[in-house]
Amino acid sequence: MAQKTKHCPCGRGLAYSECCGPAHHGEPPATAEALMRSRYSAFALDDDAYVLSSWHPKTRPAQIEPDSRLRWVGLEIIESTGGGMFDNEGVVEFRAHYRDHGKNGDMVERSRFVRHDGKWAYWGPILADGSLANI
Repeated sequence: MAQKTKHCPCGRGLAYSECCGPAHHGEPPATAEALMRSRYSAFALDDDAYVLSSWHPKTRPAQIEPDSRLRWVGLEIIESTGGGMFDNEGVVEFRAHYRDHGKNGDMVERSRFVRHDGKWAYWGPILADGSLANI
């Protein structure tokens, strides 16, 4: 389970209790970007249950295999389109920085988010050719 930290790992500059903490404790994020940020924070805080619960059931894996030597250390939102309070779909492109086995790295992903049962859910990455993964 995620533990409270002074600053939220998602990088918005807010306290965890005012930022991603409410999502981790059951309050659905209002936008696709907010869900993306809360998922990043869950990865950073080793909250696998939240990561899985925020994944769309049609594309969600049965489990995730976290690497105890990998630490997520920063998030940048590159672009966010759609995904607002009145949208049914959204795309968030982000760069997540990590430290793995003592080496710095980053990953970039364009992620698709959709409404499911009235809440935002992570569908999966959009591949380089523009197709959707996990369909």
